[in-house]
Amino acid sequence: MIATELNHGKCKSYLLVSESDRKSVIIDPVREHIDRYLAVLAYHGRHLELIIDTHTHADHRTGAFELSELTGAPVAMHRQAPAPHVATHLQDGQWLTVGDIRLLVLYTPGHTPDSVSLYAGDRVFTGDVLLIHGTGRADFDGGDPSSQYDAITQKLFALPDQTLVFPAHDYRGHTQSTIGEEKRTNPRIANHSREQYVKIMNHLGLPLPDSIQESLQPNQSALDADSMHFPTYAQLNQVRQVSALEVSARLGTLNAPLLLDVREADEFLGELGHIAGSRLIPLREIPERTAELDDYKHRDIVVICRTGPRSTTAAALLTGMGFERVGILKGGMLDWNDAQRPVER
Repeated sequence: MIATELNHGKCKSYLLVSESDRKSVIIDPVREHIDRYLAVLAYHGRHLELIIDTHTHADHRTGAFELSELTGAPVAMHRQAPAPHVATHLQDGQWLTVGDIRLLVLYTPGHTPDSVSLYAGDRVFTGDVLLIHGTGRADFDGGDPSSQYDAITQKLFALPDQTLVFPAHDYRGHTQSTIGEEKRTNPRIANHSREQYVKIMNHLGLPLPDSIQESLQPNQSALDADSMHFPTYAQLNQVRQVSALEVSARLGTLNAPLLLDVREADEFLGELGHIAGSRLIPLREIPERTAELDDYKHRDIVVICRTGPRSTTAAALLTGMGFERVGILKGGMLDWNDAQRPVER
């Protein structure tokens, strides 16, 4: 396997090439560099077989979905990833094989709920959960420093000390490290207990990324920021979550809420199915189809998506349009299925 870093900047993307047949994988592509990726692939005669995002990025637009449209290569992300158009949902312990490339998926949440690392024998691509002499922040929605500590110490630090570490970001000009070096010298986690690490991460006081408004929701929804006026981060934080237990209890009653599913049609009928009686209006169509919901201006609406982020965006949009009683299904259809609640397909 040949591995190359493509961006040479703070955001890191990696091209892996199978030496036997030139089949290729790109990890964490950045949208503004898509032309470069296509040029590299064409110049060297390499065929892109798989695109992997290690997590949902908050500080830049992912290039995964546009690159997939241009090349036909499928996108892979962890099953907790909120976005549509993910062809392969990854799970911990899964092996990915492309030519002579073999990647072991390690579920390493904490920076985000959908974070994975990819172990390739002599190296590990750690996304943003473990950086070089640092760790990714854990204060975004769904972040959890306790889970991050466990993922790093129990999974990444269990790899051989000589394993090379390649993260998705670096802000100090580093290009690689090793597991052994990070175990010994990483200032955030080396020689710290779980409780000490959580305290450190909870008191970083970092500002939100400048581009979070332009990046996070578009990455969660695979929609362009110029195709929809996305709610602000503050508006998203005001959306109420409704438990699956409460939704189940109200189904079929006189005061049953409208179940509004904002996924794409293929998801509605796909693997996770949908809740009986729910109405499908994809997120991208919400601004043009709100008139269909006028009867529910003053009634309960529960918005549903795969894991929660897209429904949160839709609920904030509807609230801003005057709908007074909008919440979301906590955990979305993924948690609903994992709890073995009934669905239709």
